Amino acid sequence: MTNKSQQKTVSRAKRHNRLRHKISGTATRPRLAVFRSNKFVYAQLIDDENGKTLASADSRKEAKGTLSEKATAVGTTIAKKATDAKISEVVFDRGGFKYQGIVAALADAAREGGLKF
Repeated sequence: MTNKSQQKTVSRAKRHNRLRHKISGTATRPRLAVFRSNKFVYAQLIDDENGKTLASADSRKEAKGTLSEKATAVGTTIAKKATDAKISEVVFDRGGFKYQGIVAALADAAREGGLKF
């Protein structure tokens, strides 16, 4: 029998696999993959056709604050890096996490930064 934290991880992995069957990133429209842990939040722009990470940002380098504030900063940073790489449209991959709180804060900040998804 698994404990509750292991079951949560397994359930998230199942949700993520279901999502990944439906979405894929290209060079012109990469996948914006989001991962959050208890302390940090990470975002990557991924070209799945070539297996390359085009840009990344994480909250380990951000200033102090709540995780939602750090997620907003990561969303702004990834949007800036995307515009520098001449990317305006992405496919959003929430990584099996619910679209609320930290994930939504990152997505909203990326949209405000100029990304379309």
